[in-house]
Amino acid sequence: MSYLPLQCKNLKEQVEFILQLLQQEASLRSHDITSVQTSLGKAISPKFEIVFAGAFSAGKSMLINALLERELLYSAEGHATGTECKIEYAEVNKERVVLTFLSEVEIREQATSLCQLLKFKEGININQVEVIDLLHQGCEAIIQQEGGENKSERAKQAKALILLLDGYVANRERIHTVNNATYSMEQFNFSNLKEAAGYARRGSNSAVLKRIEYYCHHPLLQDGNVIIDTPGIDAPVEKDAQLTYAKIQHPDTSAVVCVLKPASAGDMTKEETELLETMRGNGGIRDRVFYIFNRIDETWYNNQLRQRLDDLINGQFRDTTRVYKTSALLGFYGSQIKQTSVQDRFGLDSILASSSGVSPLSQNDSEETPQFVNEFNRYCANSGKLSPSQFRISVNSFETPNENYVRILNEQGTPLINQLIQDSGIEGFRTAITRYLTEEKRPLLFQNLADDLEDVCIKLKKHYQSIRRELDSQPREIEAMKAQELQRLNQQLQQVGNDFRQHITEEVNNVINNACDAFEADFRQLQLRMTHRLDELLHTFSVSNAYRRATLTHPRNATAPLIAILVEAFYYLANQLEDILVESSREVIANLFQGLMERIRKSEYYRQLYRLLGNDGGIEVELKTLEKAVSEAIVNAARVECDRFVRESPRFYDEGTFSIYQFRQTLLQTSQGYDCESMVEAEPAIRQLLKLDFEPKVSETIRKNFRQTVNQTIKSQLLPMADKQADEILQQYSHARAYLEETLAQEAENKILNNRRLLLAVEQKIEQYNSAVSAINSCLQAMQLYDCLLPIFDDSLKIYEVSDASKSSILSNGFLISDGLGDVVEEG
Repeated sequence: MSYLPLQCKNLKEQVEFILQLLQQEASLRSHDITSVQTSLGKAISPKFEIVFAGAFSAGKSMLINALLERELLYSAEGHATGTECKIEYAEVNKERVVLTFLSEVEIREQATSLCQLLKFKEGININQVEVIDLLHQGCEAIIQQEGGENKSERAKQAKALILLLDGYVANRERIHTVNNATYSMEQFNFSNLKEAAGYARRGSNSAVLKRIEYYCHHPLLQDGNVIIDTPGIDAPVEKDAQLTYAKIQHPDTSAVVCVLKPASAGDMTKEETELLETMRGNGGIRDRVFYIFNRIDETWYNNQLRQRLDDLINGQFRDTTRVYKTSALLGFYGSQIKQTSVQDRFGLDSILASSSGVSPLSQNDSEETPQFVNEFNRYCANSGKLSPSQFRISVNSFETPNENYVRILNEQGTPLINQLIQDSGIEGFRTAITRYLTEEKRPLLFQNLADDLEDVCIKLKKHYQSIRRELDSQPREIEAMKAQELQRLNQQLQQVGNDFRQHITEEVNNVINNACDAFEADFRQLQLRMTHRLDELLHTFSVSNAYRRATLTHPRNATAPLIAILVEAFYYLANQLEDILVESSREVIANLFQGLMERIRKSEYYRQLYRLLGNDGGIEVELKTLEKAVSEAIVNAARVECDRFVRESPRFYDEGTFSIYQFRQTLLQTSQGYDCESMVEAEPAIRQLLKLDFEPKVSETIRKNFRQTVNQTIKSQLLPMADKQADEILQQYSHARAYLEETLAQEAENKILNNRRLLLAVEQKIEQYNSAVSAINSCLQAMQLYDCLLPIFDDSLKIYEVSDASKSSILSNGFLISDGLGDVVEEG
C-alpha cells in the first residue's frame, strides 16, 4: 500500500483485529460489521472506480472526453451498444489501449433484439451478405421516414443496428464465435493512443466492442482513480442496460457520476429515478455521487426548461452540494479548438472533420456542418451569455454555418473560446472533481472508516469496562467470598423457586394453547387411535354374538328384540372404546411428564438447585407423585366420558332424522322372522345404525370435551404443585447453608481464581484493543484526521494479591499475572 502513509501499512490487520475482538464477545456478535468491512476496503484499495452512468445520449462519453480534454470515447446520438469503457492512469510513454470484442453469439443476440424493436423479420443470419443488405435498406428507410437518425428512438435504434452490422462486417476476422477476443493496440499496428482511440471511437467499431481499456496520462487518473463509462440505462437492448445496473451495485464501485437529461428533457425519466434508487443500495458508494445535468445549453433558449430544471434541483437535490450544470459538447470542443487556428479553419479541417465523419471541403457549399458548429453559432446568436459590450458578434444568414463559425472565431479569438468554456460549466465540474480526487478523497474515505469503526469501538469499550468493573467489585478473600455467597443464598433459593414456578407455568400454558408440539402429536395419536378403533369395532361387530349374549341374559326366551341387540352393541362399543381411551390417556400423560422432567433437568435453575442443596429439592419425587394423580384423574375422566356412550344421542329417535328412518328400516327387516337368522341378515343395517349414533359422540369427545378435561386437569394439578414446591425450596435454607459451608471454601477459592483469570483475560484484550486503536489513530492522524478513536483507560482497577498456590494455578492456565506491584511475574 505504497499509496498510503507508512503509518497505515498494517491498517487492514489492525481493523480486522478490532472486528475479531467484537466477534469473540457473544453479546456483541449480532452487531453488523458490513459497513466497517466496506469502508475499510475502500480506504485501502489501490483503485477508486468512478462510474459514469445515465441514459444513452445523455452525454456521458462526451463529458469524460471534456473532463480529460482528450477525444477518447465515441460519442454520438443513438449509439446504444453494451460497450464498457475503462480509463486508467499510465505514464507518458506507456499509454496504450486494450480492445475486447463481442463474440458472434453476442452480436447476433443484439441484432435480433434490435430487429424485434424495429419489427423486422426474426431469425436473421448476419453471415449472409444479402440479409445484411436488406437490413441496411430497412434501417435507412426508417431513418428517412423519421426525418434523421437523431429524431426519434426508432431512428436511433435503426442507426444502432447499422453500426452493429457494419462493425461486424469490418471486424469479422477479429471476432470469435463464442469467446471474447482481446487485442493490444500493437496487434493493430497502432503506434500511439490517439490512433487506437481513433479506431475504437468509430461508431461501427465501437458497436462490436465489449470492453475498451484505456491507459492514458492525466493527473486526474493518478492515485488509482479509474473512470468507467457504461451503456445507457435505457438502452434498447435490455442486457446492455443491466450491465450498468450491475456495475452500480458492484462492491468495487466507489463513486458515481450521474449524467442526467432533465436540462433537455424537462423531467427525470423512470430509468433515471431507478438509477438513483439503485445507487442508494450500494454501501460502497455512500454520498460519493456527482449529479451532472448535461446539455444545460438547452435551457439558455427555453425559459420553461430552465425553470423546470431549477425546481427539480431545488426540490429533489437540495440535500447535496455535488450538483453541476454542464454542456459537455461546448466544453470539450471549446478546449480542443484552443489548439487550432485560422489555418485549419479552427478545427473544421482537423478535429471537427473527424468528429463529423466527413472530409473537409473548404470550398464546397455542400460541406456538412458539425454539431458543435451549429451549437457554437447558436450560442453566439441567442444564448444571452455574451456581453454585448465585450463581444460584438453577428451571425449572418447569407453565410453558411461553417463560414459564420470561422469568421466569428477569427474576429473574437481566445476570449470568446474562454467564455464558451466557462459557460459550459465543464471547468467548474473539472475543478470540483479534481479537488475531490486529489485532496478530499482519501481523508473522506478514512473518515468514513473511522465513523463506522467508532460504533464498534464504543461497544467494545463499554463491554470491557463493564466486565472489568464487575470483576473488580468481587471479593478477593475466601472468607469474604464465602460471606457474600451465604448472604446471597436466600435470594438464590427464592430465584430458583421463582424460575421453577415460571417454567411450569409456561409449560402448562403451552399445553392448553396447543403450543407444545410433543403433546399435540401425542394427543393427535390418541384421536387417531379412537377413530380407528371405532371403525374397527363397527366393521367387526357381530350380531350373532350380541344375540347370544341377549338370550343368555333371559334363559326363558328363545328370541330377542332389536332393542336388545342394540343394547348389547352399545355396551360392547362403549366398553371397548373406554379401554383404548384409557390406555392412550395414560401414554399421553406419561410422555408429558417424561418430557417435562427432561426439560427441567436441562434448565439452569435445576443445576443451581443441585449446587445449593446437593439434590433437586424433591422436584422429581413430587412430579412422579403428581403424574400418578393426574393420570388417575384423566383415566377416570376417560371412563366417565366413554360410559356416556351407552346412552343414545339425544336426537337418535327424533322424527325427520336419518337415524329414526334407518331404525325403522332395520326394524322392518328384522321383523321378518323370530329366529337369529333374521337378525344376522340385518347386520349391515344394524352396523350403519350404530355408526350414526357413535361417530358423532366419539367425535364430540375427542375433538372438544376430552381435550378440555385434560387441559383443566393438568392446569389445576401442576400450577398449585409449582407454587408449593417453590415455597418448599425456599424453606430449605438451613440445609442449603450447611451444605454450602462444606463446599464453599473450595468453590470460593475457585471463583476467586476464575475471577482473576477473567480479569487478566479482559486486561489482555484491553491492551490489545488499545494497541490496535493507537495504530489506527496514527494512521488517521497521518491523513490529517484528529477526531480519533478512544482507547480504554484504567478506571482505578484494584490489583489482586496472588498467593503462591493461586499463582501456580493461574499460570498453569496460561495467563499473565501481576505480583501486586505492577510487575509481571510470568507469562504462561
